[in-house]
Order: sequence, then structure tokens, then C-alpha cells
Amino acid sequence: MMDWRPLEAELDIWQAQGLSLPLWWRDDDAISRTPQLERLSKLSRSLDLPVHLAIIPRDADAGLGDYVTQQPWLIPVVHGWAHQNHAPPGEKKSEFRLHRLLEAIIADAQSGLERLRTLFGDRLCPMFVPPWNRIAPEVVQELPDLGYCIVSTATPRKTREPVPRLEQINTHLDPIDWRGTRGLVAADKLIIQTADLLRDRREGRADITEPFGVLTHHLVHDQEIWTFTQELLSRLLDGPGFAWADPTIPTGDPE
Repeated sequence: MMDWRPLEAELDIWQAQGLSLPLWWRDDDAISRTPQLERLSKLSRSLDLPVHLAIIPRDADAGLGDYVTQQPWLIPVVHGWAHQNHAPPGEKKSEFRLHRLLEAIIADAQSGLERLRTLFGDRLCPMFVPPWNRIAPEVVQELPDLGYCIVSTATPRKTREPVPRLEQINTHLDPIDWRGTRGLVAADKLIIQTADLLRDRREGRADITEPFGVLTHHLVHDQEIWTFTQELLSRLLDGPGFAWADPTIPTGDPE
């Protein structure tokens, strides 16, 4: 059994103080329609919480485009270009740090946007999600001129606009134990981590206006990860949480 009491206590304080929590959900690495993606969409609909689906542009197929355009709960965003590591051995993986000529990196970011606009048209949210959540500041600087309005990495943002005309909206909780079992991180640890992140916002150590982001990867979920994700999002939405989505992006009628 998961002990939700630390999070419930923090959520009670938020509600007692009349605070609200903009909440968003990002799921990475989509390239095609799969049973896991269908499960993700079904869960999103049941929670009434859209998923910003980070799609790898180079490998995205037409079937994914057809499926997502029929699912108002799935909001496509740009996940780099090829999810290809260009870092040398010994460095953390990255596709959009300065391990190549800046011109080549910018070209990939532009190609990603153009490819997904071809697939999704106005449904595409102009959000750039660099693979492994790593991106050089020099690349961030160029994103607005390419047509991006949002950049999304991980951990609480330091500033709302890292450069003019570009908003930073990050993810904050990833339930997967990537460096260990690749299953669910211990649930009690995740619950305490979430409570601590919310307390930091409430007490002014983090930006309380930044949408709180939960990050998932539907293709590698086991049942424990699915269950925890549903429980967590449900509790946040039952408390001070409300669904955030970029208001400039049409999502269709979710009826």
C-alpha cells in the first residue's frame, strides 16, 4: 500500500490557504500508434487531463498523425529531431548541446517543428522538448525565431522567460527509476518528493505560477507505473490542481 499521507497533508494546506496548482502532463518518445499510447489516451480522458505528447519528429509515422488528430486529449509537441546522442563518451547524453556546429543544431530544431506541423497542423503546440532534458543556452536563444513559444526541460524553472518570447514550462516529477530497475521509483519516496516540491512553491522557494509537470514514458511503463501515475494525478486534481494547457492551441471538443 502506498502511504499518501505526506502529500495529502500538503494538499490540505494548499486548499486551506486558497492556493491553486496548475498541473500538466508530459509524455515522451512517441513515434507511432501503439497499445501503450491508446492506454495513455484512455487514462488522460478518464482524468480529464490532457497529455502533451513529446514526439520524435524524424521517426514519427503517418499512423501516429492520424491517431493523435482524433484524440483531443493528446497535444503533440516537438521532441528534438532524432533523439540521437551527440555527446562524446563520458558526458551525459544530449542532442541539443554544443557538440556539433550551432547551425546544424538549429537546423534540426527547425526540421522538427516543420515535420510535425506537416503531420498535425494547428494541433501542434510549439513547445520544444530537448531529449534527455538537456539544451545549450545558445540553442534556447534561437528557438523563438524558429517559431517556438515554449521550452520544456526538468526541475523547477529559474525564470519564466529564459529569452524574450519564450516561456519555460518544465516537468518536476518522473516516476521511473532510470538508473536502476527501470520500474517505479519507491512510491513513498515519490510521494514525499511531490510534497516537498509543493511545499517549496508554497513557501516561496520555487515559482508557484509554473505549471507542475509530471513526466511519463508510456512505451516503458509497467503496471506499477501506470497505477502510481493515475493515483498521483487523481489526488492532485481532487485537491488544488487544475489542468493547464497552452490556451493558444486548439484541442478540439473533448466530448
